[in-house]
Amino acid sequence: MLRIEPSLLQYPDWRGHLFVREEVAKFLSFYCKSPVPLNPENVVVLNGCASLFSALATVLCEVGEAFLIPTPYYGAITQHVYLYGNVRLVYVYLDSEVTGQDTRPFQLTAEKLELALQGANAEGVKVKGLILINPQNPLGDIYSPRELQEFLEFAKRHELHVIVDEVYMLSVFEESLEYRSVLSLERLPDPQRTHVMWATSKDFGMSGMRFGTLYTENQHVATSVASLCRYHGLSGLVQYQMAQLLQDRDWISHVYLPENHARLKAAHTYVSEELKALGIPFLSRGAGFFIWIDLRKYLHKATFEEEMLLWRRFLDNKVLLSLGKAFECKEPGWFRVIFSDKAQRLCLGMQRIRQVLEGKSQVSEDNLPLQNKELHDQPR
Repeated sequence: MLRIEPSLLQYPDWRGHLFVREEVAKFLSFYCKSPVPLNPENVVVLNGCASLFSALATVLCEVGEAFLIPTPYYGAITQHVYLYGNVRLVYVYLDSEVTGQDTRPFQLTAEKLELALQGANAEGVKVKGLILINPQNPLGDIYSPRELQEFLEFAKRHELHVIVDEVYMLSVFEESLEYRSVLSLERLPDPQRTHVMWATSKDFGMSGMRFGTLYTENQHVATSVASLCRYHGLSGLVQYQMAQLLQDRDWISHVYLPENHARLKAAHTYVSEELKALGIPFLSRGAGFFIWIDLRKYLHKATFEEEMLLWRRFLDNKVLLSLGKAFECKEPGWFRVIFSDKAQRLCLGMQRIRQVLEGKSQVSEDNLPLQNKELHDQPR
C-alpha cells in the first residue's frame, strides 16, 4: 500500500491513472452485478462525491438551471451544485402520510416527479436533470428495480440527465433487502444521460481519502468532468492505494463486508429498540448509517422554529442530531440519528436523548438561552 514509483509522482491522465480506472470498473462490475463488464474508459476518478456533484452540475447545466431532487435529501448537495455553476434544486416534496398508491412513508413515484417538473416549468425554471440517492439519505430507503426503471423512463421522456448517488451501496446490512444498483439493470432507458456516483467515504469509512468515482457512458460528459480534475484530482499515491484495496475482493467479500454489516446491524438493533422503548416512531429499512425519527409530538407547535428549539436542547445536552429542515423535509419535527458508532457512545447518546425528551435536562436552566429556557419550562 505504501509503494512509491516515479510514475505515481507525475501528472496522470486527468480521468485517473488507467490502472485505478480498470480496478474501479472491475469492482463496480462485481458489486453492482452489471450484466456486462463495465468499461474503464467510462470511469472518472475525483476527490470525493462533493466534487463530483459540483463538476456534474457545472457540465450538465447552464447558470440558473436546475435539478429535481426528492426531499428529504442530504442537504449538502445544495452547496455542491451551486458552487461553480449557480445551479439550483427543485424539490419533489414527499409526505410521511401514506396515501393513494403509496405503500410506505415518503415514497417517491413518477407521478410526483411529473408534478414537480410541471410546477418548475410553470415558474419558468429550466430543469436539466434528476438526482437520485440510492440507498437514500436520510430515509435509508431503497428503490426497487421497478421504481428505478420508472424514474429513468420519466427522465428519458423529458430528456433529463439522471445522477444516481450510490455511495451507500455496500452498507445494506439487512439480509432480506435486495438492493439493486442502477448499473445492474439489463437495459438503461437512456444510457447517455445516466451518470452513477460511488465513493469509499461511507462503505469503507474512509472519508479522509477523498476517493470518488463517476461512471458514465457519455464520453462528452466524462471528458468535461475530467477537465475539472485539474482542481479535483487525486495524488497518484492515493490512486495506487485505492487500486490495491479495490482489487482485494476476497478480503472485502469474506472479511470486511460481513463484519461491517454485522456491526451495523447490531448498532441499528440497539438504537431501534431504545426508540421503541421511548415510544418514538421511526423509519429505517436496513441500509445506511441513520434512522429517520419522528419527534413531532414533542413540538408545542408544528413549526420549524419549534424544531430548532428542540434541536438546540439536544445540542445543549451534548448530543448532535440532524434536524429535518436541513434535509428540506416539509414536515417539522423529523430528525436523523446516526447509529454507526461504538456501543458505549450509542448508549450514552440514547441516555441523553431520553433525558431531553423526558424533560430531565443536564444543563442548568440559568445557562439556557432565553428561548430554550421558555421551552424547558413548558410541561412535556
